[in-house]
Amino acid sequence: MPRQRITAGSLESLPPKVTIFDDLVLGFGARRQTEGGEVTFIFKTKVAGTGKQVFITIGKYRRGDWTIAEARAKAAELRHDVRRGIDPTAHKKAMKAEMTVAELCDAYMDAAPSLLLASAGRAKKESTLATDKSRIDAHIKPLLGSKRVSEVTTADIETFLHRVAKGDTAKPRAASGRGNPATGGKGTASRTVGLIGAIFSYAVKRKLRPDNPARGVVRFKDGRRDRRFSADEYLMLGDGLTKAEATSPIAVACIRFLALTGWRRGEAVKLRWSEVDAGRRTATLADSKTGRSVRPLSRPALDVLATVSRRFGCDWVFPASVMNGPIGSLPRDWRRIATSAGLPADLLPNTLRHSFASVASDEGMSEATIAGMIGHKLGSITSRYTHTADAALLASADKVAGEVQRMMGVAKPDSEVVQLRR
Repeated sequence: MPRQRITAGSLESLPPKVTIFDDLVLGFGARRQTEGGEVTFIFKTKVAGTGKQVFITIGKYRRGDWTIAEARAKAAELRHDVRRGIDPTAHKKAMKAEMTVAELCDAYMDAAPSLLLASAGRAKKESTLATDKSRIDAHIKPLLGSKRVSEVTTADIETFLHRVAKGDTAKPRAASGRGNPATGGKGTASRTVGLIGAIFSYAVKRKLRPDNPARGVVRFKDGRRDRRFSADEYLMLGDGLTKAEATSPIAVACIRFLALTGWRRGEAVKLRWSEVDAGRRTATLADSKTGRSVRPLSRPALDVLATVSRRFGCDWVFPASVMNGPIGSLPRDWRRIATSAGLPADLLPNTLRHSFASVASDEGMSEATIAGMIGHKLGSITSRYTHTADAALLASADKVAGEVQRMMGVAKPDSEVVQLRR
């Protein structure tokens, strides 16, 4: 077929339903379908060794950043492949059939309940899975969902990190007030990249790609754990809780309990009376974040539990106001109480946990003692068989809770005087 040099002039004067081919790269051509329509670059040839004819659309002239030089270079790449017996259309079909990141996320979430956490040897908890799904829907799918699994690079993950940190995927709470807002920021970005790493580890195990593109991505340091309540902020919280006792007694009791124990919010919210042994001053949590966990109950913490009226037929220590279930309004109650008390916005219920541990550290307690009080996983084998808190741990819990109670403006009760035998 006749060939000519494809130039801007030849494309501008190209009549409809006519195809011209380049005299520099064999198989490279251009055509216009309709009068006044746009010119499309094409590549047409036969695969060496098979004789199979391939016809590939490269792209639109002056649309999608395709210049004549770029289209000619792409045609040269395709020609190099077919001369080696590679069928470019087969690769294109394979790419279309390949799983997208959005589909990989769905597959991961379907398998997640049965996947074991390497650090804990158990599956993720339901609350963690709900958080994972929220991050996938709010951040991962909008920015990476359409990409093929094999296409994602480390540079893509780094770009994702900075876009989420900048707030590109942040969304406010719905006008109805339902649902959670999608927040951006460095903390959200770092934790979501951690989730991407887990998702692509799953892809590697399924042999969907040989490597994990999230490995080696430097994430922002999450500074939330460095935040703790100051003495003044503890006092402000105590005043705010006192003012809210009449309207939100369950929420106030739950927040006080968190402050005096250093527990995770979910552990306190889902605490059952059947898990509390007041006589031994021990709580046995069957399903905490680290599995079965035995916690000491300080006297101030037990005093808080004593203020909660047990509801007939309800085993939840901090029940919901209407339905027979655990309190579900604690985040909303916290925001209202904290705002009323004038507390900074970066103080959250989970900050009480870090603050409790910090007070314990200020008192000179060891890491093992602090871990036993707040439920960090202990390394010793004997810790797995512990059923009650020992006297030393109880004394430590009393000391820390007493100091927190003092800073919250709650006076310590007078000590009981015991007459010793001569």
